[in-house]
Amino acid sequence: MINKVILIGRLTKDPEQRILPSGSRVVDFSLAYNRRYKVNNDWKEDTHFFDIKAYGALADRLISSISKGYMVYVEGRLVQERWVSKDGKSQSKVSIFAENVKTLLKPQDKGLGDMNKDQDLTNFDDIKTDIENTINEEEDDDVPF
Repeated sequence: MINKVILIGRLTKDPEQRILPSGSRVVDFSLAYNRRYKVNNDWKEDTHFFDIKAYGALADRLISSISKGYMVYVEGRLVQERWVSKDGKSQSKVSIFAENVKTLLKPQDKGLGDMNKDQDLTNFDDIKTDIENTINEEEDDDVPF
């Protein structure tokens, strides 16, 4: 079975860290993804927000290397959390368990929404190749459909 998520988006706020009872660190952050599409001759845009969690060494690295406004590439898997609310109703939430996070763009200055045009940017063609290679590695010829 395959459970793979690949997203590119911007952090909507600074990551928040917690220490688990085991002593491991967990970092939570939210990513915004904008989808542009055309209806008739008009362009529309939808924004989607995804909650992401990173644990252990990845969390240790992320807490000091990313913040609000950064554009990041996230590879991970979907996880579903379930609980019962105080009023006895079953609740659930799907979030993303990050397995790999790469910084793509940094905000230029706090308060300025523009990117620094002179900064060294990650090659998006390399990311596309990485994604294609990951997908090809996970293909299974024995899938019954």
